Amino acid sequence: METIIQYFETIPSSHRSLILVGGITFFWLIEYASPLFQFEYKKFKHAWPNIFFTLTTIVVNFVLAFILLTTSDWTVAHNFGILHWLEMPLWANILVGVAILDLIGAWFAHYIEHKVKPLWMFHLIHHTDNHVDTTTANRHHPGESIIRFVFTTIAVFIAGAPIGIIMLYQSLSVVLSQFNHANISLPKKLDTVISWILVSPDMHKVHHHYVLPYTDTNYGNIFSIWDRIFGTFSKLSTSDLKYGVDTYPDVDSNTRIGKLLKLPFAGYRAPVSAKFEMQKEPKV
Repeated sequence: METIIQYFETIPSSHRSLILVGGITFFWLIEYASPLFQFEYKKFKHAWPNIFFTLTTIVVNFVLAFILLTTSDWTVAHNFGILHWLEMPLWANILVGVAILDLIGAWFAHYIEHKVKPLWMFHLIHHTDNHVDTTTANRHHPGESIIRFVFTTIAVFIAGAPIGIIMLYQSLSVVLSQFNHANISLPKKLDTVISWILVSPDMHKVHHHYVLPYTDTNYGNIFSIWDRIFGTFSKLSTSDLKYGVDTYPDVDSNTRIGKLLKLPFAGYRAPVSAKFEMQKEPKV
């Protein structure tokens, strides 16, 4: 464990890039070998907008990285945060640290993006991909990248996470996001077993179904436990899946990057199903 943390404390930028590119390449090849859906699309053409947004995510995180590092250094210097208040062996420290970062920096951030309209408009770009595959994992508007960075920084502050745990978490987050977005077909029993601990492909694909209430479920990125604890876990047969967003049928995988960048400022469209549910609520 000490060796792992020491490695991530000083992980070179080239190694972080290798994890990102290596993950996409690995799952990209598996998608060819064992696809969940036989998409009728040009894979490279589909990937281009997603790769563009992956690059903008890298730029945003690189520019703001000093904030994350400063926050981490401050918590360590002042023994502030959950990891400093609890006396735990190293392995437990790592597990709890990664779990807190995943809960606040990923699950909670994702949940809030679905509940707050202005934030949803930035997150919307991720959901407009109607050919979900491993490249969809980092299809995030630059505005969303900033939003998620803020939540990750808050998570680091609350956890008191040292830089080694942060880098480990970010590496796991990237690879597992590529995994659970990948257009791959796993044996159903294996996928189910995985989903009791980690977010599996079939589990996360439900979140990309085009209509409520499924869109507002399965927010997890690394650990599936959060959705089970907070009652946002759901199942849907892969045969019933339809990707995209029902209120934005004019925006899809082939939409120009310029339009996607402007989409958060184009005006909110309320889901029809949400309106129906509101009408069904009993009057107080």
